[in-house]
Amino acid sequence: MSDACIIGIGIHPFGRTDGVSGLGQGVMAVRQALDDAGIDWNDVQIAYGASEAAGNPDTMVEQLGFTGVQFTNVRNGCAAGGSALSCAQMAIRAGEADIALATGFDKHPRGAFDPQPAEYNLPAWYGEAGYMVTTQFFAMKIMRYMHLHGISRRTLGLVAQKAFRNGQHAPHAWRRQPVPLDTILDAPMVSDPYSKYMFCSPAEGGVALVLASEKKARELGKPAIRLKAAVMRTRPPGSFEVFAPSADIERGGSATQIAARDAFTAAGIAPDDIAVAQLQDTEAGAELMHMAENGFVTDGEQEEYLAQGWTDIDGRLPVNTDGGCLACGEPIGASGLRQVYENVVQLRGHGGARQVPGNPATAYSHVYGAPGVSAVTILER
Repeated sequence: MSDACIIGIGIHPFGRTDGVSGLGQGVMAVRQALDDAGIDWNDVQIAYGASEAAGNPDTMVEQLGFTGVQFTNVRNGCAAGGSALSCAQMAIRAGEADIALATGFDKHPRGAFDPQPAEYNLPAWYGEAGYMVTTQFFAMKIMRYMHLHGISRRTLGLVAQKAFRNGQHAPHAWRRQPVPLDTILDAPMVSDPYSKYMFCSPAEGGVALVLASEKKARELGKPAIRLKAAVMRTRPPGSFEVFAPSADIERGGSATQIAARDAFTAAGIAPDDIAVAQLQDTEAGAELMHMAENGFVTDGEQEEYLAQGWTDIDGRLPVNTDGGCLACGEPIGASGLRQVYENVVQLRGHGGARQVPGNPATAYSHVYGAPGVSAVTILER
């Protein structure tokens, strides 16, 4: 079975772009990715698109061209983009197509996300009692984790400080100014222990990735980035997830742990083999918890990792080299694909001031979505 290869990438800058629809931002990213791959829209044989709030991705054909291409819409929370990529990879590996597209975009209104109980099969009273306010859940979850594993609030601040430091070097990032640690720690509190700098913001943006079979990539003469694994998993019994905010005494792990395990098995490598990682960081504590759930550290080791700078661009395991969600914001449909876009940039050696040294050959991305789904991607040059 052939590997799927990423041969083209495109991105519309994240943040706020007045006058351009979310779908328009996605179309711009697709055109960039096609140009990067050296192909036309007519060459795309199958496509998968993700969007939460900006319309059906398949309607992009009105601007890209009516070719009759099979185009499937994917909606899977914050893991929608990663899920679209997983579908595109399966189409290539199954021999259904030689060239596939995975794209995602969104344009969220200003303010916090406003999830509705019915969307998650929950009763109306769940929202009336305030349990749909995700900032409160994530704050509660990290407080428990910090207590159990000796994580300090200062370490949360170091995560955010690193994000803004990295984001200043990423042209597609929204927040491109460094923020001092004291400013982060002393900023207005949103949900204890998180200040306003420790949460990402809903945003706008679009990303597109063109995939090809190994044979087609060679025919096109493109330097291929191999997609060694693209795995999406749902939560097991007893997991502690947003919109399921209770912890069983007997826990069955998490969707992230399952997705990470299966991705490493599919790729035939281990966490120690990864040179750069993009991890879901909708809030500062998420990056810390996901470092452990993805197998890169044991619970509690994050305190030393951040203090020693081991997740910096020149560190032992660079994490979120473009600033992650904290610096880029989160347009839900595009966010997981942004991580993979950034990893392709790193493996091509095109990161500029944010480039990981040492000519990295492997890259990992992880995205988490409500009510407990995770997508993991492993790339290899």
